[in-house]
Amino acid sequence: MRNTFRGGVHPEERKELSREARLRLFDPKGEMVFPLQQHIGKPAKPLVQRGDEVLTGQKIAEADGFVSAHIYSSCSGKVKAIEKRRVLGGGMIDCIVIDNDGQFTPFADFTQKESASHLSNDDIINRVQEAGIVGLGGAGFPTHVKLKPKDPDAIQYIIANGAECEPYLTCNDQLMRTQSTAIAEGLELVLRLFPNAEGVICIEDNKPEAIHAMQIAVSGKPKIRVQEMITKYPQGGERSLIQAVTGVDFPISKLPADVGCIVQNVGTLYAIQRAVLYHEPLFSQCFTVSGDAVKEPGNFFVRVGTSYAELLEECGGIKDECKAAKALAGGPMMGVAIGSLDIPIQKQNNGLTVMAEDPVEDAEKLMTACLHCGRCTTVCPVGLMPQLMADAAIAGDLARYEKKLYGLECIQCGSCTFICPAKRPLMQVFKQAKAEITAAKKREGGNQK
Repeated sequence: MRNTFRGGVHPEERKELSREARLRLFDPKGEMVFPLQQHIGKPAKPLVQRGDEVLTGQKIAEADGFVSAHIYSSCSGKVKAIEKRRVLGGGMIDCIVIDNDGQFTPFADFTQKESASHLSNDDIINRVQEAGIVGLGGAGFPTHVKLKPKDPDAIQYIIANGAECEPYLTCNDQLMRTQSTAIAEGLELVLRLFPNAEGVICIEDNKPEAIHAMQIAVSGKPKIRVQEMITKYPQGGERSLIQAVTGVDFPISKLPADVGCIVQNVGTLYAIQRAVLYHEPLFSQCFTVSGDAVKEPGNFFVRVGTSYAELLEECGGIKDECKAAKALAGGPMMGVAIGSLDIPIQKQNNGLTVMAEDPVEDAEKLMTACLHCGRCTTVCPVGLMPQLMADAAIAGDLARYEKKLYGLECIQCGSCTFICPAKRPLMQVFKQAKAEITAAKKREGGNQK
């Protein structure tokens, strides 16, 4: 048990801006937009059409295959259109647009708690699948797929990711403080599926209140423990957590289940508890709005489909004395830059960070040639060689990047970019290389058909 991982960095946390802002539900007033692609896998297929009346918690799109996820309305109102809308990343994809009536009339009663004692393992997985739950830590992988590994008996650890190592973000901290019992119950439900596993709730030591709340919640539960982690970025990565909990390096090209682990974000475990015990589908998640340009940073239960712009307005907008230089979906390390806030919040999104200064712009002014100092290799949590990867990617030698340097194993955490004294945009280079390799493989696959 190491309580940390190889490599990593210590960026300025800035969590004090929102860490004491309690989670509250935000009810938007504007139209709601539901992209059909809110998960890894095939897009969902619409079940509604223009003019249909819908209710909160009603299924509006169904999964198209095993690796896909249902989508539920988070408001009541009328379907305005099914059309292409701009989403995070700048692309235009098919979306269901609903005129929100502001009433949030529920489709069913999601307040009655049911005992799980009579449920089989298949019942639990089916309820998770029916609820449309995906990983709420960022990737959006359909949770029911994760809960069906090839050999359930080989799973030794169910790791609850409460690290929340990304700077500025504090919604998981607040979720653990206020919903600790529900998270523990969600973890117990998952543990029922894996008879040889123990549950480990991993929380960085900069969250003492969350650690205390979760310790109380799991008191008397012999199969679950809370593990206090050293605060270091990216502690919340799957590989990092597995290293810290098991003491074993995560082999390249292996899945967590291959080394006896399943990792679930604490928000996902909360959603599992709501789905299995309350029959509540996933139509909201915890979310932080923060940054030194935001007037009143806060933590919310935000409804899927809400506009980033409307949620920022709820936080008072931008401070009077400054202007927003950059907006990020997520935090400053792994966040995605947003060109316009008039886009919908999706299931797997957990934060909006608005900054008064653009660190990338500042770094570009100071960038020099590589100094060959090796710091990027030292901090890489995966054990890659970012300097050589960048050289190969920039030279267009993508075969070397992928096959010799294992570039596709990069988790794009940004640690190398953060530590680089030459201010080289390493992570951006790696994202571009991955996109080019993925596009080439799709073309090859299409040509072979």
